[in-house]
Amino acid sequence: MEKHRAIPNGYMTVGEVAKKMNTTVRTLQYYDKEGLLSPSAESEGGRRLYTDKDVLHLYQILSLKSLGFSLSDIKNRLITLESPTDVANMLTEQASALREQVDTLSDSLEAIEALKVEVLQMQSVNFRKYADIISSLRRKNEMYWAIKHFDDHLLDRVRDRFQAIGSDLGIPETQARLHKEALRLQAAGVPPESETGQALAAEFWDMITTFTDGDISLLSTMQDVEKNMAAHWTEMQKQQYEQANHYLQIALDTYFQTINYNPFEEAQP
Repeated sequence: MEKHRAIPNGYMTVGEVAKKMNTTVRTLQYYDKEGLLSPSAESEGGRRLYTDKDVLHLYQILSLKSLGFSLSDIKNRLITLESPTDVANMLTEQASALREQVDTLSDSLEAIEALKVEVLQMQSVNFRKYADIISSLRRKNEMYWAIKHFDDHLLDRVRDRFQAIGSDLGIPETQARLHKEALRLQAAGVPPESETGQALAAEFWDMITTFTDGDISLLSTMQDVEKNMAAHWTEMQKQQYEQANHYLQIALDTYFQTINYNPFEEAQP
């Protein structure tokens, strides 16, 4: 009874706090040592005593720790709790961190489900393609699914080329962006021979030469990939693709005439 009377009203022992917050005495002792959470008082017998305010501080620490923050990061993120506004700010901070965690987990789940679909469609184990698809998913590349249509030779060429210039498998997403721009210009009535259309043609051809490193013979391989991809498209997707290609072809023909260069003629033996 003497031991219990030594604890002032409104204070808790380290063991009581540990039990209340579902943690351990050793953890609280470690946080004290690291300067994260020190007891508010000490009993006559030398026991560490905590208050309800300390419990709220502990909640901050445990929440941030569960979200993967290091102790040094947690020190910088702790909010003082001197007013209702401080408490509200702390809860807002916790909610924001939780939303970020939820978004990250949601993205990871979507990537896993997408990869599972691609793995089953490929019908053979190919870890290098898996890695490329995962890389594209992490970059939120909407064209990640196109990679399964690349043969090993083409993928090796792409990897070697883009590692050499410090980039990655960005061709599918670049091509998709340029196709969307071609459709936009066509819908707006902008002629492919116009200055804007020619700028698009120049960018499109630059993408191709970057991808092939000047080896025009790879164009036929790229066309085969596109045919394989098109087999899985909806009629709407096929129609949009053909419209974009038609616009780009006219723009490219004009572009080649302007620069007095025909890469397809030079590629012939």
